[in-house]
Amino acid sequence: MPKAPLKILQVAPEVTPFSKVGGLADVVGALTKEMSRAGHDVRVITPLYGFLEPKEDWTAEPGAFSVHLGGYKEEFTRLWKTTYPGSDAQVYFIEYGKYYDRHEIYTGPWGGHSDNHERFAFLSRAAIDYCHSRQWYPDVIHCHDWTVGFVPVYLNTTEYNTPLGRAATVFTIHNLMHQGIFGREVLQFAGLPPEVFRPDNLESMGLVNMMKGGIYNSTKITTVSPNYAAEIQGPEYGCGLNHVLKYRAGDLIGIINGIDTDEWNPATDKHLPANFSADDLSGKAKCKRKLQERMGLEHDSKVPIFCAIARLFDQKGLDLLAEIVPWIMSEMNVQITLLGAGDGGLEQSFLALQERFHGKVGVYIGYNNQLAHLMEAGSDFFVMPSRFEPCGLNQMYSMAYGTLPIVRSTGGLVDSVQQYVEGRERGTGFRFDEASAKALYYAIGWACSTWYDRPDDYRMLQQNAMRTDLSWTQSADKYLDVYHWAQDARLRGMGILDRTPHP
Repeated sequence: MPKAPLKILQVAPEVTPFSKVGGLADVVGALTKEMSRAGHDVRVITPLYGFLEPKEDWTAEPGAFSVHLGGYKEEFTRLWKTTYPGSDAQVYFIEYGKYYDRHEIYTGPWGGHSDNHERFAFLSRAAIDYCHSRQWYPDVIHCHDWTVGFVPVYLNTTEYNTPLGRAATVFTIHNLMHQGIFGREVLQFAGLPPEVFRPDNLESMGLVNMMKGGIYNSTKITTVSPNYAAEIQGPEYGCGLNHVLKYRAGDLIGIINGIDTDEWNPATDKHLPANFSADDLSGKAKCKRKLQERMGLEHDSKVPIFCAIARLFDQKGLDLLAEIVPWIMSEMNVQITLLGAGDGGLEQSFLALQERFHGKVGVYIGYNNQLAHLMEAGSDFFVMPSRFEPCGLNQMYSMAYGTLPIVRSTGGLVDSVQQYVEGRERGTGFRFDEASAKALYYAIGWACSTWYDRPDDYRMLQQNAMRTDLSWTQSADKYLDVYHWAQDARLRGMGILDRTPHP
C-alpha cells in the first residue's frame, strides 16, 4: 500500500541555485526538487546572504517573525519566499543583516567568521520557530551538516513536548572534517539546557561540538556515500568522532549522491557549442576543439586532454598533479587543463606550468560555470586525486559526458567509479590507491596507454560511463525510505501509535 505523502523541512546553510560553496547545496536542491515532484510537501529554510537579491517572483512574508534565543527575542526584518525551480517546493530565506548580510557563507580570506556559533545557532532556532509561527509541523526535518546540528538537540529537549516534538530528524554528514566547535557560551545563546553539555551529547574536550550533537540526537543519520559511511567509523577518516559513529552505526546509512540531469546532460546542455550523446559522439569532438581554443592548447584531436576542476586545497590532492606535470610532459603526449582556485601557492604553481608548457597546459584560476561544462564535455579524462572524498560530483559529471575519471580509491569515488579491468568489458574509469604523486603518475600513464594502445577499450569504457544511471531518482527513493524509517522510529520512541499526520 502506498504511504501517505510526507511533510518535509530541509534546513541548510546553502542550496543551489541560490547559494553554493560545495556539494551540500546540490544535494539540498536535488532532494527538494525530487521530493516535491513525488508529491511531498517540501519546504526549505536557508539564510538570505548579502550576495542574494530578492527577485520578482519572491514575496515578503507578512507579519512579524521572531526567533527565541536564550530567553529573549531576535526579530527578522523579513522572511522571503519563492518556489524552488522546477517544483512546487517552497524556499524561505531568513533576512537578518546582523548575521547574514555578508558575501561569505562560512569563511573569508581571514578564516571562519568569528560569530559563526551565533549565526548557525540562529539558523537552527529559526527553523524551529518558523514551524511554530506557521503552525506547520513537518513529519521529518532533514538537517545538513554541523551548521544545523542544534535542530535535533532542540527536538530532544525544549521542543520534545510541543507539537513539533513528533517530527523525526535526519542528519546528513556531508564532510566530517568540519564540525562546528565553539565555546560553551553558545548553549546559553541558543537557549539549550545546560545538561546537554556532556560527552554523550554536545561536549567534546571541554567545548561544544555541533556536529557531534547532531549525530547523537538525530533519529537517523546519513552520509553521502556507502563507502564514506564505513570509512568514518575508523580512526583514519573519523576526525575524532569515529567512536560516536560506531555507537550510532545502526542508524547510519550511506546514500550516494546523484547529479542534476537537467543541468548536467550533454544532449541538452546549453553551455556547449554542440550537444552529443552515447549514440552520437560527434558533438564531443567539436567541444574538444572549442576547449583547446578556449584554453590556448594546440589544436589536435588525436591528443587526449586530461582536465581537473576543483577547489585548490589539500583535500583535493591537486598538489600531486602539479608535482608530476613536468614528468608527464616529458614522457606522454597529452594536454592538461585546470579550473580552480584556493591555495595561493598552488595557483601560482599551475600558472607557472602553463607558462612553461605553452600549448600543452591551460589554466583558469577562479570559477566559471560555462567553462566547467565545456571542460567536462571537451576533455577525454578527468583527474580527481582526492586524499578523501565523502562523495564527489565531478567524477559523475565526467562520466555523463564521456570523460573518463581517474580517481583515488576513497569515499564516494569507490562507489561511483567502477574500475577498468583490461581484457574485460567492464569499468567506467581508473582508480588508484595511494595518495602519492607516483601512484597518480602511473594511473595517468595507464589511462594514456589505454587511449593510444587500446582505443576499443577506451570507447567501451566511455559507453559504459555514459549509460550509467547517475540521476537522483534512485538516491531520492533511498532517502524517502530513510524518512519513513525515521518517522516510524521517532513515534515508537515516544510511545505514539497513532500515525495520524500532523495537521
